Amino acid sequence: MFPQIKQLGKETAIYGVSTIIGRFLNFILVPFYTNVLKPEQYGIVTTIYAYIAFLNIIYSYGMESAYLRFASSLEFGGKKENFSTPFISIFSTSLLFSILIHLFSNEIAKLIDIPQKYAICIKYSAWILFFDALSIIPLAYLRLESKALVFSTIKVVSIVVNVIFNIFLLLKLKLEIYGIFISGLISSCLTFGMLLPVVFQNFSFKFLKNLYIELLKFGLPYIPSGLSAMIIQVIDRPILKALTNDMTVGIYQANYRLGIFMMLFVSMFDYAWRPFFLKNANRPDAKALFSKVMTYFVLSASFLFLLVSFFIDDFVKMKILGKHIIHPDYWGGLGIVPIILIGYLFNGIYVNLIAGIYIEKKTKYLPYITGLGAVANIIGNYTLIPILGIYGSAWATFISYFVMAISLFIIVQKIYPVKYEYANLAKIGISTLICFALYKLINLSLIQLTPAILKLIFLGLFFILTLNLKVLSRGK
Repeated sequence: MFPQIKQLGKETAIYGVSTIIGRFLNFILVPFYTNVLKPEQYGIVTTIYAYIAFLNIIYSYGMESAYLRFASSLEFGGKKENFSTPFISIFSTSLLFSILIHLFSNEIAKLIDIPQKYAICIKYSAWILFFDALSIIPLAYLRLESKALVFSTIKVVSIVVNVIFNIFLLLKLKLEIYGIFISGLISSCLTFGMLLPVVFQNFSFKFLKNLYIELLKFGLPYIPSGLSAMIIQVIDRPILKALTNDMTVGIYQANYRLGIFMMLFVSMFDYAWRPFFLKNANRPDAKALFSKVMTYFVLSASFLFLLVSFFIDDFVKMKILGKHIIHPDYWGGLGIVPIILIGYLFNGIYVNLIAGIYIEKKTKYLPYITGLGAVANIIGNYTLIPILGIYGSAWATFISYFVMAISLFIIVQKIYPVKYEYANLAKIGISTLICFALYKLINLSLIQLTPAILKLIFLGLFFILTLNLKVLSRGK
């Protein structure tokens, strides 16, 4: 069992290195934006990208997941047919969607309350969506073929180019938010350009109707499911804007993005986890293996939660070239970071649990699960924002991920029951709560220790507690 877990860790690391590098390069745009854009300008960018995130779901309509599922088994046709059928479908629909968005950009800008002078950013967004969609199947092919290095290189190069053009267009050419969308379009075009060899190698003009029907059956539930999941990720910004103002949205967004550390961890795990559980689903000890993976994941994520929560204040106040990582105007929202982190931790638990849905081909349940989470998020935002401000929005995010994880657990235990290590998971949760609560409650003025030393002590306490509670034996 443990060789398989070790292999999962190795694959997670391969994707993780590129993901961390790429996300870090993207992350540095946050302090850059906060220092060159006014909060209300950043709020406009945030709003447009929120809608882009929604449209990405429509553009892909579950074809990535469907391709991975059927190309791995080749139930219909060969590799080229399994590649070409979803690729042709995505190309056709994406071209149509982007042309419509381009033609009606002024009307769309008015509809989503974007000033008309920024309507051209809607046009740029249409073609960002188009080229991103064209890259979906080629990138999925690289994952399926275990070409992690090629996959990672393309991702990192694309992000590097995006960052470089952002800096050049905003600082040198003074294009303000226009430069952000031009940079995004250049990056998306480059990504697809680097994937053209994959397309030429695997594309044929064969379109299998029977395969396409199965792809749609598997993939279409991802539209409502993906939209609901995206609602959870981005709907808080438009609601926050409606109930407050662009400045508040900008402050919230800058601090929300500090949750990137947990999001990174979940993302890199997810890249390796999906092919891993599909490969190991037929093992006689598969369920025991998946149970152990859950324990390791929660343990690692809990440590990361404590690490980031303890040191995030020190991180954002660091100076690079005389400027803070995050401008002081945004520090008022730092308190939401631990809430966002724990929300993403439960999203990681959801990712663990989704194995049963894939294995049993029960994607029909996903819209109900994510829909419930989305409803909880919307209700939570409208209820809590008037009372708690940006903290209410953060708590709504946590609640939605918690609801999704619990709902998925209940359903999966009926269709693909796994006996998880509940005692160990409880011990990890209690240990995390103890360390976090003690740090928050202790009066530093009464202790002759620097804050940094105290934080390290509590991180050490977490390891001691989990070890003594025998969450993991010393031999493992």
